[in-house]
Amino acid sequence: MLPNGEDDSDLMRLVKELQASLMRNDKLEKENRDLRQEVARLRAQVSNLKAHDNERKSMLWKKLQSSYDGGITEETNQKAPESVKSNIKSQEVRNPNPKPKVQEQSTATKPPPPPPLPSKTTLGKRSVRRAPEVVELYRALTKRESHMGNRINQNGVLSPAFSKNMIGEIENRSKYLSDIKSDTNRHRDHIHFLISKVEAATFTDISEVETFVKWIDEELSSLVDERAVLKHFPKWPERKADSLREAACNYKGLKNLETEILSFKDNPKDSLTQALQKIHSLQDRLEESVNSTERIRDSTGKRYKDLQIPWEWMLDAGLIGQLKYSSLRLAQAYMKRITNELESNGGAKDGNLMLQGVRFAYTIHQFAGGFDEETLRIFTELKKITTSEPRR
Repeated sequence: MLPNGEDDSDLMRLVKELQASLMRNDKLEKENRDLRQEVARLRAQVSNLKAHDNERKSMLWKKLQSSYDGGITEETNQKAPESVKSNIKSQEVRNPNPKPKVQEQSTATKPPPPPPLPSKTTLGKRSVRRAPEVVELYRALTKRESHMGNRINQNGVLSPAFSKNMIGEIENRSKYLSDIKSDTNRHRDHIHFLISKVEAATFTDISEVETFVKWIDEELSSLVDERAVLKHFPKWPERKADSLREAACNYKGLKNLETEILSFKDNPKDSLTQALQKIHSLQDRLEESVNSTERIRDSTGKRYKDLQIPWEWMLDAGLIGQLKYSSLRLAQAYMKRITNELESNGGAKDGNLMLQGVRFAYTIHQFAGGFDEETLRIFTELKKITTSEPRR
């Protein structure tokens, strides 16, 4: 206990000065915290968009490349042997004993053609079976210029329309695009059915939206590319479907965060620094999520209301209020850990730790709009340490 009333009044004066200082610094701290959270949120959005874009590009390129390679192999399997036989027969008819001049004419084309074909006696099942592999490799290396040159221009001059024709040929033969067309035709009636369901969907509780979105996703999961297929259906209610998914995703994320906070238990085996960092990290995530929802609440809530999607959960009377209240558990754990540390090691030896506990309690108090009885009791215990320990 303090030795006299003068020391007690000095300490109370210091506590008041501390509280006044906290009040002065609170506005700047809150502004800085909001700015950091906004920057983090924007960075996360940019990162997610870049990752999603790269993933889609990579997947599309792999499918396109695979389809292109498969299309070349299939074409050469069907056409190469016949073209080889036809060329050999025509050469034998025109000139039974080929002379080097024939090879000189063939090498005049650009790019250079494949190696000269073997004589008729060497052609057999083995050579015909290997011909598609040779043609495929050759065409891959030369980008099929010789094939188009022989068909379009016998003197080896590249046609100006070659690049355009080649791109069109790749797209038309792409298995990816073929699958999209196939899905569009095969699931046409079912997608029209889903369109009517999405347009007519109305909900009274956000949990119903979660169930509906899960069902829609399952119904569309068999499509090779949902977005690409649905583009062929102008009546698809994209705005409402995307809003339903957005609402369900945001609500689920907030509920998971609430569950994580309510189930949080301080591990006594963790060091003081580790324990406080875990609690602070949870609180930062909570504030970031709640503040992000509150910033878009007016515009998003109006859109949800227009689309008959529940939006009341975004209010303080709904899930947002529950999340703010759950932060009191974090305040309790934080203050208990600091109180135990101060009592075991001597509170007056670490004024910074006491200040840290008070600052966190104040932050939660402002965020939640106050304390409940249990949190206030724990705060009172922390406060007693500031008035019970002798000054040094």
